Formats: sequence, C-alpha cells, structure tokens
Amino acid sequence: MKSNARISIDCSRVSEHTVNPYLFGHFVEDIRDHMEAMLAFPLKDMDFESEAELSTSVSGSWYAYTNGRNTQYAMEAPAHRHSGRAQRIRIFSDDEAYAGIAQRSALKGPMDYTVRIVARASIELQYLMVEAVDRRTEELLGQLKVELDSHNWRDYEGRLTIKRACPDAEIRVYIPAEHPRWIDHVSTGMLWLDHVSLLPVDHIALVKREVVEMTRALNAGMMRLAGNYISAYHWEHGIGPVLERPVMYNEAWGGWTSKYFGTDEFIRFCHELQVEPLICVNDGSGKPEEAAQWIEYCNGSVDTPMGALRAKNGSPEPYHVKYWEIGNEVWGQWQVGACSAKQFAERTVQFAKRMKEADASIVLLACGHYEQDWNKTVLALAGEHIDYLTLHLYHGYGPFGMNRDTPAEDRYKAMASYPEWTRHYIRQTMEVIHSDIKHQHVKLAITEYNTMYYPNTVRKGLPDEHTLGAAVANAANLNEMIRCSDSVHIGSFSDLVNGWLGGCIRVGDFYADQYRGKQAGWSGHPLTIYGTPTYEVLKLYANRDIRHILPIEAECGTFSVTSNKKTPVELDALPDLDVVAGTNDDRSRVSLFIVNRSLEEVRVELDLQSFNASEEGTLYEITSDSHNNINSVFQPDHIKCTERIVLTEDWKRGYVLRPSSIYVLECGKADQFNQHPVL
Repeated sequence: MKSNARISIDCSRVSEHTVNPYLFGHFVEDIRDHMEAMLAFPLKDMDFESEAELSTSVSGSWYAYTNGRNTQYAMEAPAHRHSGRAQRIRIFSDDEAYAGIAQRSALKGPMDYTVRIVARASIELQYLMVEAVDRRTEELLGQLKVELDSHNWRDYEGRLTIKRACPDAEIRVYIPAEHPRWIDHVSTGMLWLDHVSLLPVDHIALVKREVVEMTRALNAGMMRLAGNYISAYHWEHGIGPVLERPVMYNEAWGGWTSKYFGTDEFIRFCHELQVEPLICVNDGSGKPEEAAQWIEYCNGSVDTPMGALRAKNGSPEPYHVKYWEIGNEVWGQWQVGACSAKQFAERTVQFAKRMKEADASIVLLACGHYEQDWNKTVLALAGEHIDYLTLHLYHGYGPFGMNRDTPAEDRYKAMASYPEWTRHYIRQTMEVIHSDIKHQHVKLAITEYNTMYYPNTVRKGLPDEHTLGAAVANAANLNEMIRCSDSVHIGSFSDLVNGWLGGCIRVGDFYADQYRGKQAGWSGHPLTIYGTPTYEVLKLYANRDIRHILPIEAECGTFSVTSNKKTPVELDALPDLDVVAGTNDDRSRVSLFIVNRSLEEVRVELDLQSFNASEEGTLYEITSDSHNNINSVFQPDHIKCTERIVLTEDWKRGYVLRPSSIYVLECGKADQFNQHPVL
C-alpha cells in the first residue's frame, strides 16, 4: 500500500549556527580484530607473543613445518630489548629434512611484500627460505632466500614477490632439505626467530590501501582513538622502535593490544585522511601526569622532554592535537577504573588541570552518560573545566523487552524508532547542561553511536548490524544529530573497521564478533573488503555540503512500536518519514535528507519555499528489496548508494520513495543571488 506525504521547506530561514563537519567523525578502537583487519600485515603473532596452541611448542598462529622425525621446537626469551618471545627450532642433519614454521594467510597479488626477519642461527646454517604456496594445490606463489650470516641477532629484510592473489596461502619460513649437511652435535642445527613480518608495498601508513581509500571516501572530519581498551592503555608503550615496544595484553577485549599502531601511527593515519584527531586519555589506570605527558609528546616543542622524544622518534614538528577526551564509559563496571560520578568529576578536575598545563589551547571532553544523575554530578563539580560532555548511544532491543522470538516486523519498527531515543537523551542532557550558568558553555559530543542488537552474546553469527534496516536507523540517527547540531558538534560512528558487528568497513568474512561465528576465511573470500549499508549512509551524509539547517514541516503516515516494557519515549504515531534539510554557505544549494522508515512506499510532494530551484536535481538512493538485506563477501555491492538526475517538477507533483530506504535530494538554485534573514 502506498501512502502520501508532503514536505515543506522554508528556505528563507536558515539557522544561525553552522553544522560542524566533526559531526560525521569515525572511531578507531583496539577491539578484537579491528587492528588486524585495518593494518596491512597479513601475518599474526609476528613477535611470537602468543602461547602455543598445539602440543608442539610453536607460538600462536604458527605451526610446525617439517618432515623431520627429530625436529624440536621451543619458545625462548626474545632478542635484546625486543618484546614477545623467540621461536627456537632444532634441526637434525641426519634427518635430511626440511624444518621451520608456517602460518596460513590470505595474500594479495600480484604484489611485492617486504619481508622482515629478526633471526640468529648456528654457524653452519647458511640460509633460510621464505616462501608462499597455495595450500590447495601446493603451487609456489613466491620465494625468497635469506642468507644467514650471524650467530647473534640480526635484522634481515628482503622482497617477496607474490605472483597472484591467494585466499588460502601458507607462508613458510624454514631451512630446506637441500641445505648443506652438518655434523649433529649439541650446538648445531639451531635457528631462532624473534620476528617475522610481511608488509605489502602498497600499504599506506601501515594500513591496508583499500581501508585508507574507503575511509578517505567517508570524509570523516574527525577520527577518534579510544574505546574500552584505552582505560588500561599506557601511551608510552606505543611509541619508539616498534620491536622494542612491549607486548601488552588487551585488558578490555582479550588478545594483544597492537603495538604496531601507536600514537605516531594514529597521527600519520589522520594526516593521510586529512582529518582532525581526537584522543581519549587513560583515566582508568592512568594518572593526570601521564595524560599531560601524552599531550606534551603530541604538542610540545622539541625543547620539552616529550617533544624531544617525539623528534627522536622521527617527528620534530608538533602534531597540534587539539581535542582530548577524559574517560571512556567509566560509569560501566566493564571499564578499568569504573567509579561513581563524584569520583570521576574529582579526577576530571585533576586531569584537566594537568592537561591544560601541558597545553592551554586544547579542547577537553569528559565522559557523560545517558543517565542524567551522572551528568548532573559531573557538570556540577567539573563543568567549568570542560568544553564537551560525551554520550555513547547504542540503541538495541533491550529497552523494548524484545528478543529473537519477537516478530521481525516489530523488531524492525523498534529499530526504526532509535532516533526518538537519541532525541530524548540529547534533550535530557542539554536540559542539565543549561540548568546552571557555570556549565552552559558545554556542548555535546556523541563519541560513540550505532545500533546494537541485544543480547550481544546470542547473535549466532547473524549480521544484524549489517542490514539495510540498521542503515535506516543510523541514517535517522544522523538526521537527529543534524537537527540538534547547535548543541551536538562531534559524532563518532562505532567502529571504523570490523572489531564487532558494527564496524562499517568489513575486511574479510567476519560477520560476527569473535564470541560466535565461523573461522576467518570460511567463505573463500578473506581478501574482500566492502562497506555495510550503513557505510553507504555515512559516506553519503558526510559528503553533502550543508552548513546551515532549514526549517521543515512534514505531513506523513505514522507507525507505532509495541514494547514489552514501559519506555521513557512515546512510541505511538511516529512519523514514517524522518526528514531534515540543510543548505550550503552561500545558500545556493538545498540538501534534503529523507529516511523512509515505513515498510510501505511513500509518495512525497515537495514544496521548496523561497528557493528558485533549477529544473533538475540530484537524487541519491540507498535501498533494497528487504530491510534484512546485507552486503557480504559474496555480494559486496548488493546495497550501494545510487545517483540519478531527477526533475524538480516531478517532486512537486509527487515522487515515490521505496520502503525502508534512505534518500538525499540536492537542488541547486536557478538564479545565483538571493538574500535571506537568519532564524
């Protein structure tokens, strides 16, 4: 059934405030496979940091590669000043066998890889081989011979040319059977490996080229470094020579915190993207002095101790990081350093003072909450010391009392109502902020947001956050953030790459988080990189030229959400269409963002008042045949944003929007000059 709607936009009344481009920011977090997916290294356990997973004493993802009856494996202390472990391999000449280690991997190709190995060997071992083969056919994809010339630790580097892409390859590092024989004795036939890595030459700042290019297209404005792990993260462990950085256990998410993506790499990533960095400091297990040193490392001159250290690490020019955040969800028991609002406010004051001493020009954000008692206390005690209060908004089925047994249509409608919840929390928080003149200057930063399908641990591999329905919810959320852009200046979509189901760039075939789901590579397409439907939304919105918002009146059908719980948000008669409009600096273009939350088509008549629109406009559309449809490694482009020219006259007469779909209509002005008063 098709319903009718009418949208009127008064283009003569533009907002006084401007829409901050940081509203369309993104978020890098060391959560589960986020770093593994983002970084270009195809190998794991490059420093042999993980325990042996099999009976043979070989580190983590590596396994024994040998046909020698007597080959022995052991794990030892790493090379001097290095972290992780060293892998020792004892090879017996009388076996006349090959022996080494191997690891499954997916390799791009044709592609050259830089191979780096830190090794030492018994004096009779003259060389080792690094080779890649197709595991299914044993086809040799590439081979590198590394001459060994030292009994002591030495850094070797070479170039491995892979002749074609292979989703199921094996990297082998070994002494071949053809190696000259030696006399077996107590000190012969031993090879130690401290580090083995491959890096494709097309990487950009250690990040996969495809990820950088897709992120660049997001036009993020701002990139945030934070997340649960940051509350136990000591920044000084992530600078300096990478092999000398300590291996740190990720206390928030398990596994290892990546030592290959520290402060310098994050800043370089931001520079590549030309976005503003936002860094959250560790106020969980860290101290104000540590946070101040981090700021000095980023912003201090070479005359300061930390500035000199940055220069020593290769960057004499300050990074000028302006935005700093104190506290990541410290109200939650899952967070290292979780505390009461009063305790957090008191330590925020201490952190703010020390951080401002390091650089008085920085802008400070502090951890807020959707529970207003927290915000009242934090603002009362620390409001004068901060510029922004943060919110994390993950909307899920929990507040509705829904689960997987709830009918699919009811669950979709609940999801489509998420912007109403966002509006509720923003309004509540702003009321608290405006309640006292001493903290009325504080603005809002929604430093994490996404849909989330509770309960988290029973997803069973279903990629709900990848659906078109999730994109509808996230688009409507963005509409709400734009409507509130006089107060909300910063947004960070959670997350950028993999990590959990919400990551908008997907690398490989992890549909589920690491609690559930299949082994990576199960699809045969582990090299495929694509965006979710929400990625298409984020890219579409961030690349529109809107500086001011315009007042809108919309008449349309409604829907209701059946909740099993009493909710603080009214869920009856919610409008089918979620609409917001904006214009650019010179008012020559109007952008209309329409989310059709309905499961039916809607015919829309558009009335552009006080705007002499040109005959043609550009319509962007994100749609599919079902709100449950997704992109996947099998159909990475199933749901893409399409663009076409439309006649503005058609919109005046009525234009049909597809169910559960997202639209942006851009109209230029026929004449080039007009004067408008502000709201």
